[in-house]
Amino acid sequence: MIRTLTLASALVLAATAAFAQAAAPAKVADTAKGKALVDAKGMTLYTFDKDTGGKSACNGPCATNWPPLMAAASAQASGDWSVITRDDGAKQWAYKGKPLYAWTKDAKPGDTTGDGFLNGAWHIAKP
Repeated sequence: MIRTLTLASALVLAATAAFAQAAAPAKVADTAKGKALVDAKGMTLYTFDKDTGGKSACNGPCATNWPPLMAAASAQASGDWSVITRDDGAKQWAYKGKPLYAWTKDAKPGDTTGDGFLNGAWHIAKP
């Protein structure tokens, strides 16, 4: 009986951990500049120094070049992940309070060409 409960408990914990990982809006991957947060396609994510107070300062043409990591309207904050509301009302994922973006000039997973862009205002999002 104890062995059965232990096995059942282990299975529940494993399933819970797998669900939590699957629910995260980004994952960690290796890049030429070390570990970084990446989107579902493996593209490097970035943060922007001009974002403050959990608000995105990257709108309009900026958001065309730096597409926000969008969140569903029903997305919920969890752990280090939060959801912010953009100027247009859309939802965006943030990690440790910093909104996340991709960079249109990154051509393939693992590229980090946006790091340091705009006089160092853009940075690879580190886990």
